Formats: sequence, C-alpha cells, structure tokens
Amino acid sequence: MLRILHGTNFDFIKWWRTAAVLTIAFILIGVGSALFQGGFPYSIEFTGGTLMQVSFDKAPDVAKLRATLDAAGIKGAEITSYGSDRDFAIRAQGAEQVAAQAAGAEKVALQIETALKRAFGDNQFKVLGASSVGPRVGGELRRGAIIAILISFLVTLAYLAWRFEWRFGLSAVLATAHDILTTIAFIKLLHLEISLTVIAAILTVIGYSLNDTIIIFDRVRENLHKNRKMPFYDLLNLSVNETLPRSILTHATTLAATISLLILAGEVIRPFAWVMSFGIFTGTFSSIYVASPILMWVENKYPRKNEARSGTRAVAARP
Repeated sequence: MLRILHGTNFDFIKWWRTAAVLTIAFILIGVGSALFQGGFPYSIEFTGGTLMQVSFDKAPDVAKLRATLDAAGIKGAEITSYGSDRDFAIRAQGAEQVAAQAAGAEKVALQIETALKRAFGDNQFKVLGASSVGPRVGGELRRGAIIAILISFLVTLAYLAWRFEWRFGLSAVLATAHDILTTIAFIKLLHLEISLTVIAAILTVIGYSLNDTIIIFDRVRENLHKNRKMPFYDLLNLSVNETLPRSILTHATTLAATISLLILAGEVIRPFAWVMSFGIFTGTFSSIYVASPILMWVENKYPRKNEARSGTRAVAARP
C-alpha cells in the first residue's frame, strides 16, 4: 500500500490565528464586492429568459450580430464567445424578453433564429441548443435552490447531533457555515453566474467538507480514549497528522478530476468545476483551521467532567 507523509509531526494548530485573519479578510472582500457591485449575476434559470447556443460556418462580425439582435427587438442581449470565434452563446434576459417568454415557451428563441437567418443566411449557422424559462418558473427554481441549501444544512445539523456529542457538532457546523461563506465569496470574486449547476456544486462542497471534518473528528475521538493525559492541543495536532496521508490522496485525486473538467469540459460544466476546485481547498482548510481551533476553544471553555485537559502544550511534562 502506498504510504506518504506517514508519521509526520507538523504543528498545524499554531497557525490558526493567521488562518482566521486570512479567511475573514477573504469573506469580507467577497461581501464588499457583492455590496458595491450589485449582487450576483443569475442565470436564466432563476431570472427567466432565453439562452441560445449558435455555431457559424465562418467567424461573424460581433458588431453585426449585436446590431441584428437589436433590430429584431432583442435589445441588451449578452453575446459570449466560447470554444472558438465561431461559437456564441446568446442570452436574452431583459425585462421585455422575460415578459415575452411568459407568453410563449419558444417565442424569443424563434425571434432570435429568424433574425439571424435574415442577416446571415439559412445555411450559415447552426443552432446547437436553446433553453427558455418563464419568469414564474425562474422564481420557483430560485426558491427551490434556497430551500435545498437550507434543507441540506438542517440535515447536516441532525446528522452531527446523532453522530457526535455537541462539542464536535458545534465545531463542524461552524466550519460548514465557513465553507458556504467562502464559496459564495469565491463565486462573486470570479463573477460566476448563479445557476442550478453552481447550486449543485455548493451542495457538493458542503458534503465534501463535512466528510473531511468528520474523519478528523473521528480520529480525535479515538485519541481521546487512547491518550487521556495528552494536552488537547497536542491531541488535535496528532489527529490531523494521522489523517494527513488519507487527506492528501483523496484531495489529490478529486482535484485532478475537477481540473480535468475545468480544462476539457464545456462552458456548461466549467462553473461547477471552478466551485468544486475551490471547495476542495476551503473544505480542507476549514477542517484544520476552523473546526479544530473551535473544538479546542469549546473544550477549554466547557471542560469534560473528571478530566483535566489543557488546550496548551505541556512541553515540560514530556519525557
């Protein structure tokens, strides 16, 4: 069996103050960006509208493409090139388009396609895909996404209450909340569009981070019984070091998969890969530098009965 970083003795916990400053600063930057730049961009799944992907035989003049859509009444459409200079995604999310979409499922899509045929010819482009969402459906999807995140958080609370005692559960929940905040800040700083794919990535990050925290806490719980006289500070470091080989292998393989998606996958899946790649980092970070220090603080604040543990290292007591 491959053994890497076996028997390490790194002092992870001593950096928790520096880690706290960095992560709080990152969250504040993300929140500030959201406040001063007008919140988050939402996909048509949440706002309503039409998304059409088209591929031209020859690279078109983008200015002509925009003028064609404006002349057809599709004003303010977002035109994005992806893959090559012949492939474009056209997003019609204006108030007029959303209102028109409510009147007919394919009305705006047909309007765009007809305008492009008149300007560029019938055989000069292909419609690769089109999706249309009415405003009512978009609102329902937005509510559903918020409910999904809240339900996942409540299920997490229930699971932790059953799996661990309250000290461990409280630390894991706060670490999970940290992961949600940092991931949202990351999404804003990268200007990623909030879509159902991104919501799925956030839910995946929550589960991934929680799993990493539970593995470390399981080892802490085992070491509490095996090393009853060890200071809790040292016991936390021991537990993190003992789970380090497993963490490195798991995170490396998962990160390799997400980076592959990031490089090789298309535009639709790329936001998911971005969020998951960051989630691997923030999930590992929070398990070590958020959940563990909070657990140490709780242990010092509310010590266990009949146990005299110290959160600081008792160097003189070592042989």
